[in-house]
Amino acid sequence: METTDKKAYKDYLARLLKQYNQYLMLEKSLAQNTLEAYTADLGKLMSFLTLEQIPVLETTLEDLHRFVAGLHDIGIHPRSQARIISGIKSFFRFLIMSDYLETDPSELLESPKIGFKIPEVLTVKEIDALINVIDRGKKGGQRNRAMLETLYSCGLRVSELINLKISDLYFEEGFIKVEGKGNKQRLVPISPRAIAEIQLWFTDRVHLDVARDFEDFVFLNLRGKAISRIAVFQFIKEYADEIGLKKRISPHTFRHSFATHLLEGGANLRAIQEMLGHESIATTEIYTHIDRQRLREEIILHHPRNKKK
Repeated sequence: METTDKKAYKDYLARLLKQYNQYLMLEKSLAQNTLEAYTADLGKLMSFLTLEQIPVLETTLEDLHRFVAGLHDIGIHPRSQARIISGIKSFFRFLIMSDYLETDPSELLESPKIGFKIPEVLTVKEIDALINVIDRGKKGGQRNRAMLETLYSCGLRVSELINLKISDLYFEEGFIKVEGKGNKQRLVPISPRAIAEIQLWFTDRVHLDVARDFEDFVFLNLRGKAISRIAVFQFIKEYADEIGLKKRISPHTFRHSFATHLLEGGANLRAIQEMLGHESIATTEIYTHIDRQRLREEIILHHPRNKKK
């Protein structure tokens, strides 16, 4: 699509959304908070359609299914999914009423079953409390701070964290290279705070007697070997107990919180999926075409760890 066409479409879409906003205010008499929620939820769909280069009036049920699958993929709660779908249906009903469309692509779009269980989400305050309770002076303390900060700031799987290599750290560029499921590699932006915690850990790491074949591993146990998944689970549980956290959490909770906070902050849904390395978008062919600078800007802009105090 040419630049002039993109601008024309953007202006057209803005007018369309303005009309829908007026419809909600005048015809539905929605409260301001409800109106803002509808607008925000619809914005997620618009971002998805724009990224996929799908004109809003050409949206199909299949497109909507892919969008909703993306919401599920990054762990959005079924109740939130149901609310978003409700807003989408309202929008397309408006398009039908206003003679923009003859058929409603959302008519057969179903809401998820509310009973679906997903992992807990931590607030930024709870994550800060978990990290801050760690005593740097204790053995492994700084390492554990660096691990939790990296889990949250980069949205890693625990397997990706414990297998992270020093040779895969590109701190000057602000990235780390991660090997995910199926040995697929991806570049992930890393926050300045996570970099600082890892560098502090390296001042402790140099005093370890590193075991053979583990020289390149970032995170080591006290015997100089790669730390285990179980160890990470255990110390997270201990810190949660120490601050009196009632939620049942695991290393995956940090990854889930990463995605949720980015989405709530306005990050693009597709960019989050790429960051997490999900199968639906992380095929080798697609990955080689990722605009890494754009992904880094998404994370820097929207992740709580990158916002200035």
